[in-house]
Amino acid sequence: MTDFDSDFDLDGDTLREECGVFGIYGHPDAAALTALGLHALQHRGQESAGIVTFDGERFHSEKRMGLVGDHFSSEKVINRLHGTQAVGHVRYSTTGGAILRNVQPLFAELATGGIAVAHNGNLTNGLSLRRQLIEKGAIYQSTSDSEAILHLVAQSGKKRMMERYVDAMRQLEGAYALVALTNKKLIGARDPFGIRPLIIGELNGAYILCSETVALDIIGAKFVREVENGEVVVISAEGLESLRPFPKQPARPCIFEYVYFSRPDSILGGRSVYDVRKQTGKQLALEAPVEADVVVPIPDSGVPAAIGYSQQTGIPFELGIIRNHYVGRTFIEPTQHIRALGVKLKHNANKSVVAGKRVVLVDDSIVRGTTSVKIVRMMYEAGAKEVHMRISSPPIKHPDFYGIDTPERKALLAATHSMEEMRAFIGVDSLAFVSVDGLYKACGLPGRDNNAPQFTDHAFTGDYPTPLTDLGGEHAKSVRAMLAEAG
Repeated sequence: MTDFDSDFDLDGDTLREECGVFGIYGHPDAAALTALGLHALQHRGQESAGIVTFDGERFHSEKRMGLVGDHFSSEKVINRLHGTQAVGHVRYSTTGGAILRNVQPLFAELATGGIAVAHNGNLTNGLSLRRQLIEKGAIYQSTSDSEAILHLVAQSGKKRMMERYVDAMRQLEGAYALVALTNKKLIGARDPFGIRPLIIGELNGAYILCSETVALDIIGAKFVREVENGEVVVISAEGLESLRPFPKQPARPCIFEYVYFSRPDSILGGRSVYDVRKQTGKQLALEAPVEADVVVPIPDSGVPAAIGYSQQTGIPFELGIIRNHYVGRTFIEPTQHIRALGVKLKHNANKSVVAGKRVVLVDDSIVRGTTSVKIVRMMYEAGAKEVHMRISSPPIKHPDFYGIDTPERKALLAATHSMEEMRAFIGVDSLAFVSVDGLYKACGLPGRDNNAPQFTDHAFTGDYPTPLTDLGGEHAKSVRAMLAEAG
């Protein structure tokens, strides 16, 4: 993509969602419920979706590029997925390309039987493991870091499946919320810090594992509890068993789940994501007040924080930007003139709200800042007298290595510009971000404990909780598939 095209890429200035996982054990409608659960998790990955089921004798797999609704809404497809156990996955590729053989769940036949694995997160030693495993004779079928898990299980010297699985986990670094399906068990696991979420639910006696509580809501299941950091839960005909293979340590879940990634109607860590976002807006108002006439959110993720900002300041909340929900990544932009319309394809100013007003624009984050420039310009063109931007996350200064697709550090606006330089670049009258402590306060904490941080907030602080083994050196480049194929 050329710089010009990149400049007009509607999705080029946002953080990419990670992945979503779902599994169910012991329900006659396992495949259909998994498809519904993946629908609810679609915001966590829109590139591809897959479901693997087990009918007591054989595994059945359907994997497709595209949205869940494009492929898993038909009775014909669901009827091919026999069995009362299922595991599913929606994906946005943070490692490995957007190709069909990378679509999860990944399946393998091992000496102990079949296993299908769905992974949310990113292994920070995935490339190192890949090289080591290939040198030992492993035959990789994908370019996904998640495939290392299957090979580690296969090559483990342990006898029993669960021993092999735990043995494999001990060699992983980074973030992982895993759901695996074997001949006899549904297995859920979170990394020792619990960076990515994993929820336990129950529906008519059938246990469910999923990334967010919204996936339980959509099928009428009840919330049981979260899988804890470093915990492995094994669900079988005998019920649910909890294993603790790692030394106990404080959890550090990713705080960005509250800022952007989780759906606002999800409950995470006992907190309503919507409430945290609204509280962040209130905190932002306390830290960065401004004289203005109207508070306008940048839809959709800026809405709860804008409501909070409005409630705290008493400045009216209005929808000054209307989002077109029907613009997808496949939109064809045939001419330069049409491409130049840029962000207006997705967002349009509501002139009756902003004309002649002093506007507070509220957004959840700034990545490269190019979209912010266009939206601010749109506000002025619609007649805004002043535009003040307020951001409900601290400045993003560091890339993520745990499953969020972020640009390189040199492309992050806050990593290369001072506050005044960012304000001038975006073209606003004033610019402010919520503080790191302020974000923690919005989560109901007194602030960040710098000696023992309650979350991983590496995007803001550069404080990564795990080794970054693949960073730098010969593993710095992503895996390149030797087999060229169409996406």
